Amino acid sequence: MSANKQNQTFDFRIRTITAGITLENLDDLNSINKAITFLEKAKKIFINNGYEVQDTRISTQNLHELVTDKPTAHTIKQLKAINKILVQNSISLSVGELISGNQCDEKLAEWAVELIKETSNINFSVPISSESLGIHHKTIKTASEICIALSKNSKGGEANFRFTASANCPDGIPFFPAAYHKGKNSFAIGLEYPNLITKVFIKSDWENAEANLKNELNKQFKPIEILGQTLQTSDWNYDGIDTSPAPGLDASIGQAIETLTGKPFGSPTTLSACSIITKVIKNLDVKSCGYSGLMLPIIEDMVLAKRAMENNYTVEELLLFSSVSGTGLDVIPVAGDLSKETIEGIYRDVASLSIKYFNKALSARLFPIPGKKAGDIIDFENPYLTSSVVMKLN
Repeated sequence: MSANKQNQTFDFRIRTITAGITLENLDDLNSINKAITFLEKAKKIFINNGYEVQDTRISTQNLHELVTDKPTAHTIKQLKAINKILVQNSISLSVGELISGNQCDEKLAEWAVELIKETSNINFSVPISSESLGIHHKTIKTASEICIALSKNSKGGEANFRFTASANCPDGIPFFPAAYHKGKNSFAIGLEYPNLITKVFIKSDWENAEANLKNELNKQFKPIEILGQTLQTSDWNYDGIDTSPAPGLDASIGQAIETLTGKPFGSPTTLSACSIITKVIKNLDVKSCGYSGLMLPIIEDMVLAKRAMENNYTVEELLLFSSVSGTGLDVIPVAGDLSKETIEGIYRDVASLSIKYFNKALSARLFPIPGKKAGDIIDFENPYLTSSVVMKLN
């Protein structure tokens, strides 16, 4: 496709090219710089072939593999040096899971707050379930403490944009904050294409929507895969495309779903539309990786935010949609005084879904909004977030 066509129609864009690297240690700035050089080359190739590339990112192995015991003030000093390079090159980084296994660390929330204050481009997560250990009941406590601490120590609670509780998330996810890396250096591609789904559904009905969408996505994604494969070398392995249709403020997955159902998001048949989209994106003729599931981030999607303000669906219903399709609960605004026990309950439900449905990759990125209660309208300084309403929890 031509660059002009891409800019005019916004059928889809490349949300991210994410390089995964294995650091020797947290002072290994050389590997960071090599990844930046690779990403600059990759971005240029895609742009020269007519694609809009919104972002480039780096993920490393999990932080708990890079520190001998627990992260300290010295760890933050090392991450600040990395962050300086990231800022200079307009790149964000994920250091993956802060702790391993199923454990409770009462001091980790305080450390996470300090990391957020001292850096701007570093993301992280805490695992709340895994295939080997099941639900991490102890770690869920740690995750909820971090979520609350970040909310109380950042304007509008926006620090939680850089943190998620991850449930059975594999390595190689190109999307943040759940991303982490294992093994040889590699890269993956994440896409933003709800507008393309909308375009297909305008000309579809319930009987042919699945076939029409699969044909169009295969047609559009295959050239991306071919370009990705040309970038594969002995130093960089191609992991594939995360086929999740990440939404943006000008690319609404809510609108795509409503185009098929003919009803506001949250109405009957919403679940059916979610299921159709997910079935297609999990069965495309390209190498896939990461979540490859449906994302429903309320404050990153204009239509989802509007329907939330209209009380057309609940947090519990978003969990229901995740059971058949989604990647979990993403950027969900909740009351600032939500109790630690309630947040733990939400995390436990997400973790339970991930175990129940064959170790499904899910995550939960909650936004407790300081000083706000259910039903309040909220605005954000982050340019990628839209106004919405604080969601009620039953």
